[in-house]
Amino acid sequence: MAPTFHITTLGCKVNQYESEAIAERMREAGFTDSDTDVADVYIINTCTVTGESDRKCGQMIRKAAKKNENAAILVVGCFSQVSPDNVAKIAGVDYIGGSASKLSVVDEAIDILKNGKRSTPKIAVSSLDRAKFENVCINEFGRTRAYIKIEDGCNNRCSYCIIPTARGRVRSKAPEDIINEINSLYAGGCREIVLTGIETDAYGLDLDSYRLADLVEDICRETKIERIRFGSLDSTLFTDDFVERVCKNERILPHFHISMQSGSSSTLASMRRRYNAKMAHETLARIRAARPSVQFSADFIVGFPGESDEHFYETLEFIKKERFITLHVFQYSRRKGTEAAAMKDQIDPSKKKVRSEMLISTQREIRRDILSRMLGTSVPLLIERIKEEDGILYALGHTPSFIQMKAKIKPYHSKNDIASINVTSFDADCIYGEEI
Repeated sequence: MAPTFHITTLGCKVNQYESEAIAERMREAGFTDSDTDVADVYIINTCTVTGESDRKCGQMIRKAAKKNENAAILVVGCFSQVSPDNVAKIAGVDYIGGSASKLSVVDEAIDILKNGKRSTPKIAVSSLDRAKFENVCINEFGRTRAYIKIEDGCNNRCSYCIIPTARGRVRSKAPEDIINEINSLYAGGCREIVLTGIETDAYGLDLDSYRLADLVEDICRETKIERIRFGSLDSTLFTDDFVERVCKNERILPHFHISMQSGSSSTLASMRRRYNAKMAHETLARIRAARPSVQFSADFIVGFPGESDEHFYETLEFIKKERFITLHVFQYSRRKGTEAAAMKDQIDPSKKKVRSEMLISTQREIRRDILSRMLGTSVPLLIERIKEEDGILYALGHTPSFIQMKAKIKPYHSKNDIASINVTSFDADCIYGEEI
């Protein structure tokens, strides 16, 4: 009987992509996916963006060890890159890898099953100073859209963030490898891709005069993929040139997720972001002028050290003006090893909670207004899933602007079809409709 494996993934879409690539290599090596959470091999792909992330990683490693005390336990990713000694203290761990060479876990798993569990874990965490891009790729995709990792690392030094330490400097995937991966996925039925990375907008910084706009143009020229999205982007990416070459392209879907963090120029400066509130307003206006149907989502942090009531209300007004379709609101959490953790004027947790609730409440009203304006309009829906309820077929998926949708459809449809839907109603999370 083939040995089984189970992968636990914590953190970002990049980690999820890397776990999918590891899973494919495991299957190629003769392993099978565990039907339950009991397996012969456990791989935990970790995150370290906050102290809470570290705690969850440790919890997941211990949970795996309890499920099967004889299983091989391999830990990779950002937490093990930054804190390998802490991982090594957890009973049952056999292998500790970092953020580079993640595919090595496959050979390590084979070795452990062949030779037995190790009395002390093998630590294979290397410096990222000269790390190259690990050319991982996927050939399959479990969902309608496929994430493609095009970049690793971050050159920014935001005062609250440990990720440059955990991921190293910017490394870009070769354009021809990205093109080949997309063509392979398209041949397998994929119609929508998401280009993602640790700092997606930095793609090409390590290449010779080749940047993200060049890559997008090559993808559109050399592949037949119909719909292209991006992971989180910095507002500084959207120069006049980028907007003209990329944002106006109809194969680029009209939704961008912006890593904003604050709407206060003072707070942004303390965070050591590369823009201020005025620059961000101008950027979003530039994109809207080029693509009137665009919607934006964004990340915001409340309660950053030194964030006064005035600074917070500047953020609140920024959100009201820009009318984001979705917000991810985070209460600032001290991260050991970052500059912000040692800053004075740390904000009381109760105040962070109040500020978070105010942003979320404001966002609900904005979203409700945006969705109400869609009533009676027609939108194309990429069908991600079909289910039957009381003899009626419903399609579930997302609109081009990444709004969740549920719609009655005709019986001849299948997953990955695109249907034209008339919007009839909505709630806080979803819009509803019927095929025209």
